[in-house]
Amino acid sequence: MTAQLTPRTPTSRTGWPVPRVPRWMLPGVVVLVAGLAVAAWPHHPTNAERVSDLRSVVSALNTGIESCAGGVTESLTALREIQSGQSHDVSTGVRIATDGAANCSPANSMPMDDLVEYQVPGSLASFHLDATINDVVTWGFPLAQRVQTDVASILTAHTSAAVANATAALHKDQAALDAQRARIDAAIGSASRALSAHVAPPSLPS
Repeated sequence: MTAQLTPRTPTSRTGWPVPRVPRWMLPGVVVLVAGLAVAAWPHHPTNAERVSDLRSVVSALNTGIESCAGGVTESLTALREIQSGQSHDVSTGVRIATDGAANCSPANSMPMDDLVEYQVPGSLASFHLDATINDVVTWGFPLAQRVQTDVASILTAHTSAAVANATAALHKDQAALDAQRARIDAAIGSASRALSAHVAPPSLPS
């Protein structure tokens, strides 16, 4: 006697159903995937782009420190003119030095405050110019501020001993200012030479 085979009941698939992408969408999916791949591809800036970025950095430094640096020049010029007898306008000299010192504080100067927040372009990361930004801020505050405060102290001193003390403080603070400027010049100069950029460092008086 022949055994009858029992028909097998089809089993249902388990798991979440996988939706099929309509054929008309396939070209769009391919373009999207290609676009994401291109976006993820690292961009290596050209030397010309890095030179342009370096110029932008120095321009931002000059803009941020300009008012403070100008105050240093004007304060020292006023002091020299008064000490030489070329000028007798002591009150104006004191005002120039006092106002200039205030302009070197990020709390009182928007350009200085902007400089504190400035971000160096990523193309220049290897030169560590973020430290140079901080050096320029320090050149202004507190170093340049101290120099101008010293000028005001000399002009308002009423005894020879007070003048001598303020003058000694000025010479010490000028030396610190010059050393800071040399540090800044070296960093910008190194980056400029590496890129053959011929970019001058920020204009900072001594």
